[in-house]
Amino acid sequence: MEFKAINIADFLYGTVEGDENISVSNVSRIEEGKPGTLAFLANPKYEKFLYETEASIVLVSRNFVPERPVSCTLIRVDDPYQSIASLLEMYQQAKMQKSGIEQPSYIDSSATIGDGIYVGAFAYVGAKAIVGKQAKIYPQVFIGSNVKIGSNTIIYAGAKIYDDTVIGDNCIIHAGVVIGSDGFGFAPTEDGSYKKVPQVGNVIIEDDVEIGANTTIDCSTMGSTIIRKGAKLDNLIQVAHNCEVGENTVMAALTGIAGSTKVGKNCMFAGQVGIAGHITIGDGVKIGAMAGVSNSIKAGKTVLGAPAMDHDRALKTYVVYRRLPEMRDQLIELQKEIKELKSKLNEE
Repeated sequence: MEFKAINIADFLYGTVEGDENISVSNVSRIEEGKPGTLAFLANPKYEKFLYETEASIVLVSRNFVPERPVSCTLIRVDDPYQSIASLLEMYQQAKMQKSGIEQPSYIDSSATIGDGIYVGAFAYVGAKAIVGKQAKIYPQVFIGSNVKIGSNTIIYAGAKIYDDTVIGDNCIIHAGVVIGSDGFGFAPTEDGSYKKVPQVGNVIIEDDVEIGANTTIDCSTMGSTIIRKGAKLDNLIQVAHNCEVGENTVMAALTGIAGSTKVGKNCMFAGQVGIAGHITIGDGVKIGAMAGVSNSIKAGKTVLGAPAMDHDRALKTYVVYRRLPEMRDQLIELQKEIKELKSKLNEE
């Protein structure tokens, strides 16, 4: 697909500076721009690339003033970063206009399928499942019995959605995701072995949630594991049984949340965060990378470290930690001086 500068500007409510009829068919980073591509300049650190890029069109802010002549066509917009996001979204939607039911695939006769859906080859839709209109089910997806999937939701190849799961509208479930697998529940017995505790609950994913590739969300022992509206989970995350993740909370890759923990809304977790079970993380909490959280955190706090502690205290601790070798040398020197002073005092 090709788009002219004038059409792109109209879509973004921008203005063209240069050849309004020049066309592009792809996007590129400004430092790697090639003819026929569109790039953007949002960070001033990358301005130097504007004067040497081969990209045909570059998005810049309305108040940007180039220091040197540029060879590409500029489109001036209010926010280049937001504008490129809008363009990429439009481009992706155009690419994903799939519909119909490919064969071989299986849809149970008791399932309810909405208008305009896409079901890829080798997908399975179980008994009494409900799939909303314009949903897209990619090849090799498994959808169990009594699953409900909302309108415009996309489930990419190889995802497994266990029985009784509920997924809202406008969600994106990436490849390899498993939703509704058993929670890790085992009761110790007198002989030292473990008896499995049946996990009879489900998972509820509310509207506008995105779940990254190979993330797993366990069903609850009883009741529901819940991912609230607008939450964004990265790849390779584990959410255990009976957890709740609040609205618009974001989590980076390799985060793990143990069972029955409640995470508030608008939280931000960096990569490799570990959260203990049966605790509460308040609204708006920020947790730094590789932090280990074993206690509840009050709303609005920022914590770092393992075990996690308040941001300011953690920074002071890190300063001391980095100085430990020097402090050790100072301690040894002080011990020598004290020994010498004791020796002199004994001589007197």
